[in-house]
Amino acid sequence: MKDCREGGQGTSGVEDDGAARAGYRSHMRQIATGANWDNLLAQARGVAPEAFGADGRPLNLIGGEWKSPGRPRDTISPIDGRVIGALPMLQLDEAHAAVKVSAAQATVWARVDLDERKRRVSESLDALRAHRDLIARLLIWEIGKPLKQAETDVDRCVDGVAWYIDEIESMVEGRRPLGVVSNIASWNYPYSVLMHSVLVQALAGNAVIAKTPTDGGLFSLTVGFALAIRAGLPVTLLSGGGGELGPALVRGDDVGCLAFVGGRSSGRAVAASLYDGQKRHILEMEGVNAYGIWNYSDWPALATQLRKGYDYGKQRCTAYARFVVERKLFPRFLETYLDVAKKVSVGNPVAVEKEGDPLPTLDFGPLINRDQVKGLRGEIDDAVVAGAVPLYDAPLDKTRFIDGQDTSAYMAPAALLDAPRNGALYHREPFGPVDTITLVDSVQELVAEMNVSNGSLVGSIGTDDSNLARELAPEIRSFKIGVNTVRSRGDREEVFGGIGQSWRGAFVGGKLLVQAVTEGAPGERLYGNFPDYTLLPPRR
Repeated sequence: MKDCREGGQGTSGVEDDGAARAGYRSHMRQIATGANWDNLLAQARGVAPEAFGADGRPLNLIGGEWKSPGRPRDTISPIDGRVIGALPMLQLDEAHAAVKVSAAQATVWARVDLDERKRRVSESLDALRAHRDLIARLLIWEIGKPLKQAETDVDRCVDGVAWYIDEIESMVEGRRPLGVVSNIASWNYPYSVLMHSVLVQALAGNAVIAKTPTDGGLFSLTVGFALAIRAGLPVTLLSGGGGELGPALVRGDDVGCLAFVGGRSSGRAVAASLYDGQKRHILEMEGVNAYGIWNYSDWPALATQLRKGYDYGKQRCTAYARFVVERKLFPRFLETYLDVAKKVSVGNPVAVEKEGDPLPTLDFGPLINRDQVKGLRGEIDDAVVAGAVPLYDAPLDKTRFIDGQDTSAYMAPAALLDAPRNGALYHREPFGPVDTITLVDSVQELVAEMNVSNGSLVGSIGTDDSNLARELAPEIRSFKIGVNTVRSRGDREEVFGGIGQSWRGAFVGGKLLVQAVTEGAPGERLYGNFPDYTLLPPRR
């Protein structure tokens, strides 16, 4: 792939020409004191000393008490590869016991009136607001989000739950809580997805269990759950492998609902284990979100969407990783695409040139770990060997890193034309800054190439022909369809779900999220994708 790079790339993943080295010496960077990990960890332990053991390691939260140090598993920061702590991994019998304790909490919590639940959740939000800066900086180190994106993750959680507090009365009228709601979520949005769900589920009257994502979020969630338990919420935070704890957190008799966010392979296993039962479930899984371009001319608007799409290195369930383009438009599309890709900024999110400088404004920092980068690199190499055309593969800008740091978890944007149909990049979500582009000669081809993953969460059509957009939208197997714009997960009352293999179970958003974790009248049909007993169409 040397012929497709815009500069040589050494084993560290950064450009290594002499001119770059000379320039780098005049741009030496350092970790900002205000974002130093040791300082942040000390602050976290100061805010929630009860959540850490005598050795300084985080504990599990069970029955309102921090205990069970478990078996330590190193937590590695993607920023520079350093070990920043250890997950307190539980075994299955401990998880079963924790679920039993949560069930007892649920019985008590169900008798607490709504006004008191609202008061306690509001108190938890006040505490999160007070410690928002610390939580955001912990997220930088744990999952590699640049500061602004980390702050947004916390803010969306707080603002979203505050909206539910204002709206909850009508949502729970005539309904009763399920009891215990279990949450297994991916690492990419610990607050705006996981913590948000936990607080709304508790507000609706449930006791709530969450499994710490094994790839990131341990410390930020430990602080958040410590604040929630001080406010009197019946929440549990456990660490452990999803497969190992699954019998308790997924299939446990005391679990009334499972909320899962993760990959398709894990999601399939969860769905299979729930298939014969009537347990409530919300299973959000991956899919290839595609953007189709046909009879289109608004290239400046597309450029804006493309740039925004690189947030957090496309490590989002609603990131667009596949572009299906009318062949005659390819020159204009490529010109627009490359102009955007070359401006994308990637670097160490806590590195500054001199003390006192603000943390850098980046499109993204590292991917979640070095294995993700290695896997994507292997998939790119396999695709090129099989005939894909490498259109772009940017080197890392050495001036955005600290001299000598580990950059193995970093990857700049890359794009391939005509990825082979039997390759992973053709039919699987890359979850990283790697795009595939396919050229088509008919509208029928456009639809077929957009639907390669048998269901996705979002999809978009770029066209000047509004009639064509209306005709094509029902044929695209995405839950949300955008016309000349991208779609997102949404907030508050906006419905979110999936089609095909991208989702199983109840759809969420506004009253639908509350309905998913509460019981209504006998025979009620939930809105969503349910095998056998309920199948209601999506809203777009």
